Amino acid sequence: MSAELQHLLLVYATYVIAAGSPGPSNMRIMGVAMRQGRAAALTLAAGVVTGSVFWGVMAATGISVLLARYAQVMTVLKILGGLYLLFLAFKAGRAALSADQQASEGPRSVVSRGALYRQGLLMHLGNPKSVLAWIALVTLGLGTEASWQGAAAVLGGCAVLSVTIFGGYALLFSTARMVRVYRRARRWIEGVLSVVFGLAGLRLLLARP
Repeated sequence: MSAELQHLLLVYATYVIAAGSPGPSNMRIMGVAMRQGRAAALTLAAGVVTGSVFWGVMAATGISVLLARYAQVMTVLKILGGLYLLFLAFKAGRAALSADQQASEGPRSVVSRGALYRQGLLMHLGNPKSVLAWIALVTLGLGTEASWQGAAAVLGGCAVLSVTIFGGYALLFSTARMVRVYRRARRWIEGVLSVVFGLAGLRLLLARP
């Protein structure tokens, strides 16, 4: 096995662990899948994938390294991402405190496809950790002597893995069984989501630059 292939496999394994681990994006996809169904969750996942691939392209072209050197840019991303996660925490908390009948009434509880896509996109674009993670992945996969073939292999492989992981969450948690689980434990699930989003948002806002 060549050294380049070994580096690629290491990059893919690292990406699977990072992207597949439960975090704000995956938790949001899970919640939307159980609440609004498969199509809505896949739309949200598409936004997450788009944001991930965007930062991947920035890392491969070296632009993200330039951004990471400017503390002001990273601070703005951190503040925007943290505030957005706190907003999601507020919405989930409000849903957890609402009565079952109130939560199921009217279209107010349903988010449009366009809004869901933007949510997924903003969650990744507003997370400075995504920038740093992609810089590390590209550096690990390409080393100091980067070629366009190597960059394409890193980006293409991680893009496929991104679709598989985030789309898989959307498909898995939109099954009939998971929807029934959500209906029975809606308030607990929304409460957990609120805590996860809140802690993630505060962690971003309070993290040192």
